[in-house]
Amino acid sequence: MLVKERMTSPVIKITPNTSVQDALELMRENKIRRLPVVERGKLVGIVTERDLLYATPSPATTLSIQEMHYVLSKLPVREVMSSPVITVTEDTPLEEAARLMADNKIGGLPVVRDGELVGIITESDIFKIFMEMLAAREEGVRITLLVPEKKGMLAAITKAIAARGGNIVSLGQFWGEDPTNRTVTIKLTEISPDDLKEAVSQVEGVKILDIR
Repeated sequence: MLVKERMTSPVIKITPNTSVQDALELMRENKIRRLPVVERGKLVGIVTERDLLYATPSPATTLSIQEMHYVLSKLPVREVMSSPVITVTEDTPLEEAARLMADNKIGGLPVVRDGELVGIITESDIFKIFMEMLAAREEGVRITLLVPEKKGMLAAITKAIAARGGNIVSLGQFWGEDPTNRTVTIKLTEISPDDLKEAVSQVEGVKILDIR
């Protein structure tokens, strides 16, 4: 799956001259936490809600509410935005976008095409994809296995499940306890927990960690 399949487009954006006050109001109105900054059609920065809140006067300030609003209305986003920006393209694999977010400790990535902003992909989008991959909103039996890192293990597991009439609706692989194994989580329908347990137990080397 690629970024273009799950990105938000068109994107709510601002210019470098947008005031901090206006940017905060735009975020609150649209329930978003980051805004790409565009100048003459090109992406030049990004600003997050945290960036804007750091720019606001401390609660200990002697300024009145009216004075604080005035200060924020005169402070341009260019003074607090992050630049240059880490970006992805529409054809970037979603797992690469997720890796970039995790490695750089950021919550969103503007999507660009020839330097122009065409979308944005955020941590919320990644969470939704993760839920979809594991069928979090679907009913069924969920089983987690510790599987040896050997060729043909997944094929053996799915074959054993199919023989009992089970229908796999999701399957996810994760790191195991060490490099010799993997943790596999499967959600299924059309099979009881007891039948599933019996089917998987027939596959040599597989350990059931959880079933519910």
